[in-house]
This record gives sequence, structure tokens and C-alpha cells, in this order.
Amino acid sequence: MKEIINYIRKYFYETDKRVLATVSVVLCLFIFLNYYLGLDKSISKENSFWIKLFSRYCILLAAFGLPWLLYYLADQKKYDRPFLFLLLLAPAIFAFKMAFLPAIHFSHDINWNNYWNYIVYWPLLLIVTASILLIIWKIFDKDQPFYGTTLKNINWKPYWLMLLIMVPLIALAASQPDFQMMYPKLKTIESLNQAEGMQWWHKLLFELSYGSDFFTIELFFRGFLILAFVKWVGKDAILPMACFYCAIHFGKPVGECISSYFGGLLLGIVIYNTRSIWGGLLIHVGIAWLMEIAGYINPLSP
Repeated sequence: MKEIINYIRKYFYETDKRVLATVSVVLCLFIFLNYYLGLDKSISKENSFWIKLFSRYCILLAAFGLPWLLYYLADQKKYDRPFLFLLLLAPAIFAFKMAFLPAIHFSHDINWNNYWNYIVYWPLLLIVTASILLIIWKIFDKDQPFYGTTLKNINWKPYWLMLLIMVPLIALAASQPDFQMMYPKLKTIESLNQAEGMQWWHKLLFELSYGSDFFTIELFFRGFLILAFVKWVGKDAILPMACFYCAIHFGKPVGECISSYFGGLLLGIVIYNTRSIWGGLLIHVGIAWLMEIAGYINPLSP
């Protein structure tokens, strides 16, 4: 744990505090506008895939690009063409992930059909996202392990301790109405909640599928957005990733959205120093499943 604290202290000592402060203030404005204007809700209700994709892309590009622009203005950093290509490509990859929802016909019962589509959705997007990143890795970064997937020299104890610290915080959050409206995921998706004959193994399968999405997120945000960009900018790759990560939480409870920024910074600092996503994955999926458990224990009827 002391090692991770030293990573954090070193980052905040060395980072450009002008950029960090400016980005944090502007991100607060982004968050306020999203919830005040209901931007994420409007996009989610949009039926057109292409409009949804374009809208997501614009929001993610703004969140991701702002810190890079400020770093350029503050330090006159020069970004070459491969860097700019990946900067523009990254929001497109995740915008597609957010906009795409498969509609495969599994059952004549619409509720069970939706259930099985959700079961397929997260693992399918993991395969698609990992395949795209694998191509990028082979072109740009094949001299390093595949974006943080190395298992060498991992000290698991600090991650288990951080996860333990989160337990009382999640218990406190679970008492709030907006948390209860969001978790557990299975009960708050109306079509799944109405599926008759739902058994324990259906719920377990749903949670395992849901958990696979966090591997996608860690591989993309902490693996790709840190370790693909680090060769150009070093530790400065952390802040843009944290802003991007915060922007994908615009549809979540506001407290979760705000905390995702700080969580993104923390996990980014750790991955920058360890070059491995596995500790962050343990924390992320552990917190997600703890929130699911809290939702089941203290549910709010939809």
C-alpha cells in the first residue's frame, strides 16, 4: 500500500498543476451541463444508431481531447501523426461500444429475448474491442506486452486492501435512492425484471457477463489509453484517460460519475507505474460486484 501511495505522491508532485486544475474545473462544468440538460438521457433514447454514435463520439472526443489541447498550449508539446490518429480513433472505438446493442432473436418471449441479448452483449463487445486493440498493438506497440496484460511481479495485497476499504463506502451509497434505482442491473432493466421463471443461475450468468465488461474497460482505458500513449507523453497520458473515463459515466448516478474521475486518476497512476491492468481489474470488477450485491440486499422496486 505504501508503494501505491508513493506512486500517487510522485504523480501529483510532478504533474502540471495548471493543466490538472483547469481540466478539473472544466470537467465539473461538463458534468453539470450533462445532468442539468439531460444530455446522456437524450442520447440513450435516440433510435438512430448513427446519431447515437456521432453524439457519443463528440462528447468523448471533447472529454479526451481537452487535456491534450491544454498540454499543448501549456508546454507546446508536438504531437505526430500516429499520436493524432490514435487520439481521434480512441473515442470512435468506445462510442461504437456505447452505441451498439445487438438484436439477436433467441426467444419468442420478448423479455427472455432481451435477457439473452444482454448475456451476449458484454462478451461480444469484449471480443470486438480486444480484436481492434490487438490490431493497433501489432501496428504501433508490439515491442511491449499487449497493453498491460502481463502477470509478472504483481503484488496483490494493496489491491485487496483498497477493495476492503470500499466496502463501508458502498454500504453507505447503497442507502441512497439514486443508487437503488441503478443497482442491481438485472432488476432495474425493466424487460429483464419482467422475465418469468428467472432462477439463481440466470442471475449468476448475468453477473458474469456483466463482469466481462470490466475487462473491456480496463484493457481499453488503463491498458490502451495509458500504455499506447505513454511513449509520447509519459505520465501525461493519465489525465486525458481519467476525463474520458468520467465521460462514459454520464448516465450513472452523479456521485458515481464524479468519483469515476478520481478513480480513473488513481488506477491510471497505478497502471503507469506497474504496467499491468490486473490489479486495477480486481478493484474495478470487485467494486462492481459489491455494488450489485448491495443492490440485491437493499433493492428499490422499479
